Amino acid sequence: MVESIFPILKVGTVHNNHYQRYAELKSAITDYAYYYNNKRIKTKLAGKTPVQYRNLSDRLAA
Repeated sequence: MVESIFPILKVGTVHNNHYQRYAELKSAITDYAYYYNNKRIKTKLAGKTPVQYRNLSDRLAA
C-alpha cells in the first residue's frame, strides 16, 4: 500500500522541479503530503477532500 504513494509523490514534488538544498526538497514533500492528505478533491470520495469525507463518515457512525 505504501509503495503506491511514491510515484504520486515524485510527480507532485520532484518532477519538473530542481531543488538547491535538502531543506527545500523536505519542505516540498511536507507541503505535498499535507495537500494530498487534507486538501485534494477526490471523485471517489463524492467530490470531497479526504478530511471532509472522514468528518462526514465520523458523523454518520456516531
